[in-house]
Amino acid sequence: MKINGKLLLSTGILTTSLAALSTSANALEKPQTMEDMWKIIQAQQKQIDEMKSAMPVAPENTTATGDVKKLERKTDVLSQEVEKLRTNLAIPEEAKYKSAYGLGPAASKVYQVGKGLSIGGYGEANYQAITDDKGSSKNNADLERLVLYTGYKFTDRILFNSELEFEHAKTGAEEKGEVSVEFAALDFFIDPIANVRAGMVLMPMGFINQIHEPPFYFGNNRPEVERRIIPSTWREIGVGLFGQITPDLTYTAYIVNGLNAADFSSSGIRDGRQGGSQATAEDFGHVVRMDYTPGYLPGVSVGGSAYVGNSGQDQAFGGQKVDVFTQLYEGHIQWKYRGLEFRTLGSWGHIDDADVLSAAGGETIGSENYGWYTEVGYDVLPLLMPATTQYLAPFFRYEQFDTIASAPAGYSDDETKDRQIYQFGLQYKPIPNVVIKADYRNFTAKKGDVPDDFNLGFGFIF
Repeated sequence: MKINGKLLLSTGILTTSLAALSTSANALEKPQTMEDMWKIIQAQQKQIDEMKSAMPVAPENTTATGDVKKLERKTDVLSQEVEKLRTNLAIPEEAKYKSAYGLGPAASKVYQVGKGLSIGGYGEANYQAITDDKGSSKNNADLERLVLYTGYKFTDRILFNSELEFEHAKTGAEEKGEVSVEFAALDFFIDPIANVRAGMVLMPMGFINQIHEPPFYFGNNRPEVERRIIPSTWREIGVGLFGQITPDLTYTAYIVNGLNAADFSSSGIRDGRQGGSQATAEDFGHVVRMDYTPGYLPGVSVGGSAYVGNSGQDQAFGGQKVDVFTQLYEGHIQWKYRGLEFRTLGSWGHIDDADVLSAAGGETIGSENYGWYTEVGYDVLPLLMPATTQYLAPFFRYEQFDTIASAPAGYSDDETKDRQIYQFGLQYKPIPNVVIKADYRNFTAKKGDVPDDFNLGFGFIF
């Protein structure tokens, strides 16, 4: 009886202590980092072990044995509560969509987790109606993209991030769809001023190339200047640095496998992208970008980028080996103020040895190209319903571009490549990560006819 009395006393103390621990665990604020979580686990387990070691040994089939089993069950309950804390930390209850390190908001989710796996994505579909009989284009409906972001945060300093894209719903011998890796890279965080990224990287040029998720640009179609002059989505295998020089000034700089001039055409350098698929790397490209967001001008950002590198890749063009030194530059301004969104971007490029490429390819390849656009939209719903969280913005965009702004000596210009686009439409977001779009585009060319189109579609991120 004496031993059992001590045992029951110890049991009572342990039961009370475990109950207090469980209450404490529930009352604690959710840990902010994985390190905080493990500190809580270690402290609780230490206290439980000390209490169990203080218990005297009791014979089998006693009241004390039953009490010990109850205590073990309570320990299991406490462990489950701790596991809930761990899961809630790794998978946030509410995703915060915020762009980070030059990537779109959904692509940036991995930077928000404490440790482990992150999953996100986006998708978009649209219907396009050709509004006249010019050309051979037909009305069409398309699940244009379905994208999965997967990332893994190994430590606070090392993470992996990737984008896998399914285009046009399906693939096959007679299908137009494709599955591709848009980017896949390791980030190594060393210092706010200088961090390393290696793998298949998005080229840091323009607005759309890095942030191309549908809720974050106007219209069902990406700006043509950022498709034909800046060939988005443009990605290559490379390595480089990114960081903050000051809180307002950021930069990105990569060395990547160069473009392949064998695929340049009168429509520009777009097909010269190698996309990391057994890319020829006899020549390399160098790209750098800087952005400035002055604190004294909220919502304003200005920046620019430059790409230079040979594109000949040690190939013969009509029997000649040439370097095909390729240059592309762009500058951009963005202003977001209350419901107002304004963007403008201009780009200019130059291709050496364009005459040799034109002779080998049988078409005029421009030695110079250029394009620019400006757009403005305004969210009108707060004017009608001040407390609303929904979004409705009419917008307008004007584009002008020419992939043969200057033809090489001895070759004629193709004036069908000199185009203007007037576009206007509506953008509606019932919630921030879902968008419904409608727009009309009027095309004009210096020579020839280009059909107009009406587009209706939707997009989402998660």
